[in-house]
Amino acid sequence: MRVLVTGATGFLGSHLVKALLAEGHEVYILKRKTSDCSRLATVLHEIECFDLEHVEIEGMFRDIGPLDAVIHTATSYARNQESYHATLEANVSMPLQVLEGAIRCGTPLFMNTDTFSNTAQGIFQRLVGYHLTKRHFLEWGKHLAAQSSLRFVNLKLEHLYGPADSPEKFIPYIVRTCLENQPDLYLTPGEQMRDFIHVRDAVDAYLLLLRQSKLFTASFCEFQVGSGVATSIKSLVREVHRLTESATTLHFGALPYPSQEMMHSLADVEPLRRYGWRSQVPLREGLLTVIEEHRSRISAK
Repeated sequence: MRVLVTGATGFLGSHLVKALLAEGHEVYILKRKTSDCSRLATVLHEIECFDLEHVEIEGMFRDIGPLDAVIHTATSYARNQESYHATLEANVSMPLQVLEGAIRCGTPLFMNTDTFSNTAQGIFQRLVGYHLTKRHFLEWGKHLAAQSSLRFVNLKLEHLYGPADSPEKFIPYIVRTCLENQPDLYLTPGEQMRDFIHVRDAVDAYLLLLRQSKLFTASFCEFQVGSGVATSIKSLVREVHRLTESATTLHFGALPYPSQEMMHSLADVEPLRRYGWRSQVPLREGLLTVIEEHRSRISAK
C-alpha cells in the first residue's frame, strides 16, 4: 500500500514507519522542517519527506498520487507553555488540511491517533489545550467522513510505552531514576490503574486495521488500543525498581494526587480481537526493552 504518515519523527510514528517499510509498503511522511529525524536515521533513504513549511497540502497529494491511507500520529501536548493558538494549529488546523486533501484526492482511509485520557473529565483539567483540540479534530473527522467516501478510523491509545520514547514521559523517567540510583523518588500513593501497552503491540494494531480496512463499511469506527490489563502505578514502579536492582528509595504517598485524577483506565480490546489482534508483549518484557535501552545510554556516556 501507499501510505502517508504524519508525526513520523515521533515515538509512535517512527515505529510505525519502520514497520510499514518492513511489510513492503510505500511510505511518505509530512514533517516540520525543524523535526528531529534521528529516530528514522536508518530508514530515511527509503521514504519521501515533505516539510510542512515548504509544501501546499493539496499540491503534495497531487505530487504523491493516489494513496491507500493516511495515518495521523502528529500531535502537540502543549507541555511547554505553547499558546492555545499554536496547539490549535498543530492539532486541528494542520490535520484538517490533511484530511480535506485526502478526501479531495480520493484517499479511502484516514487513521487517527487519539488518547484514552480524552474520555475523562478529570484528566481534561490538565493539558486542556491538548484535550480540547483532540476532541475538536475528532468531531471534524466524523463529520467529513460522513459527507464523503473516506473511512475515518479512530484509535484510542492507552498508556503507550517502549524504546525511543521521550525522556520526560512517566516510564522513561522512572527507569532513568532507578538506573541512576538516585537517592529518592517521590510519588503519589500510586493506586491509579492504567492499561500499559507496548509500542510494538500498538503498531501491530495499526497494521492489522490497515490490512483489514476494506471490511469497514461505516464512515466512522473507533478502537480502543491497550493490553486489556490494568496495572497500578505502584505495581509498575515497584517492578521497574526490582528489574533495575535499584537502590533508590521509593516514597509512595509523598505527593498528592493531581486534582480530579483519573483512577482507572482499561481498554476494551474485544473489537480488536475480533479482527485477529492480540497483545503479545507482557508488561515485564516490555519494561525490560526500555530498561536495556536506558542502560545502554548510561554505559555509553
